[in-house]
Amino acid sequence: MSRTPDLGAVSWRKSSYSEGGADNCVEVADGLPAVVPIRDSKSPHGPVLRFPATAWMAFLDTLKGPDYPTA
Repeated sequence: MSRTPDLGAVSWRKSSYSEGGADNCVEVADGLPAVVPIRDSKSPHGPVLRFPATAWMAFLDTLKGPDYPTA
């Protein structure tokens, strides 16, 4: 049986691409070895999506690839 990690003690961060203090982005919690929690910054007490860490890293690698230029 898998345990749901306790998210009460995690630190949430917004993307460095967020517009200043805007609340129109997602927040990510780091520090959990097997899972990456994601939530809507406008609803910090709302639902949290949990992705396997390997899937999250693959997603980030895709975004950093040539198909998604940063400029």
